[in-house]
Amino acid sequence: MPPLRDLSRDARLLFAARVARMFGYGFLAVVLALYLAALGFAETQIGLLLTLTLVGDTVISLWMSTHADRYGRRPMLVVGSLLILGAGLGFIATDRFALLLAAATIGVISPSGYEVGPFLAIEQAALSQIVAGNRRTSIFAWYNLVGSFATAAGSLAAGGIARAGQAWGLAPLASYRIVLAGYALVGVALACLFWRLSPSVEAPQTDRTIASARGSRFGIDRSRGVVLRLSGLFAMDAFGGGFVIQSMLAYWFYLRFGTSEATLGTIFFGANLLAGVSALAASAIAARIGLVNTMVFTHLPSNVLLMLVPLMPTLPLAIGVLLLRFSISQMDVPTRQSYTMAIVPPEERAAAAGLTGTARSVGAAIAPVCAGLLLGAPALMSGPFFVAGGLKIVYDLLLLRGFRHVTPPDEEGA
Repeated sequence: MPPLRDLSRDARLLFAARVARMFGYGFLAVVLALYLAALGFAETQIGLLLTLTLVGDTVISLWMSTHADRYGRRPMLVVGSLLILGAGLGFIATDRFALLLAAATIGVISPSGYEVGPFLAIEQAALSQIVAGNRRTSIFAWYNLVGSFATAAGSLAAGGIARAGQAWGLAPLASYRIVLAGYALVGVALACLFWRLSPSVEAPQTDRTIASARGSRFGIDRSRGVVLRLSGLFAMDAFGGGFVIQSMLAYWFYLRFGTSEATLGTIFFGANLLAGVSALAASAIAARIGLVNTMVFTHLPSNVLLMLVPLMPTLPLAIGVLLLRFSISQMDVPTRQSYTMAIVPPEERAAAAGLTGTARSVGAAIAPVCAGLLLGAPALMSGPFFVAGGLKIVYDLLLLRGFRHVTPPDEEGA
């Protein structure tokens, strides 16, 4: 039976919000740097603004996600939506760098097209609250898949709108402002969707919940040790992954094989589709061998394949190995999310997701600088693949060693 057919009203609202938000992130990411350049800013200013955007998003996400179970998940989601609206309007309203810097830092903007802000952590906690435990991994797999497709659709739409506007006689700057206005409207749509959520998405407000929330500034108490251990491991995994982000992979293919932009676009379109679809197989595998085993034993071969890419002598072989790697690379994503939600108390889920997500963001943010240094040295050009694969294999082994006996309630007695 298709897992989305009998979703509750709240779950459908959360899925609709995921689609709208990821469409908006993909929509904006295509033109954001172009818009700033059209305003006359130098590359260094654009880089500074985008960096502070990510820093601001991380800080806001951490605070809101770790306080959501205290003040309410729905209010925090609505506030986050208004931050998207404010950021979009702020970028349209001014061309002064200081004001744009403030809007980027305080508002919620995704310069990469990936998930930012408090939404992912809080939505994961809410979905875990309203779906049965034996369906959670499958629901998370679809949740990630629809987000990936929505981002791709948003990117295509933004490029089409900008091109069409300029074909009709608009200046590039004006055509980019249309996209920014669309991003602001996404914030309005999200606020409306989140406002319609019922109290069922909130954490159980027991005396234990209130005591737990007051006992820790980060919203975790009973699960503190587990969450901190997972955060450290997830940061290691993300740090390894940061060596082979899509832009770095594309640049390596260009340096090694002289691959054209059109070919690169085709490669990564196919790779992202395979990655999204691969997540759907995760729930079936997890039902047989468990969440931790699925995370580890699908991740290990994908990391071996990653390390084989630079050893391929021809472009077709390198592409083939890379696509094979992407075909299994995302099976650990829904299982990782589901496992985190399963082993922490319901009232600490949003905080746990926020902390582990922040750890991943910090780990991923550090690695590209190191990868750039390796790519800049001809003798070390393939180093990012080996560093990334090696770190990720160490992560897999440490995860298996540390958590193979930490069984989620859903798997006990299975």
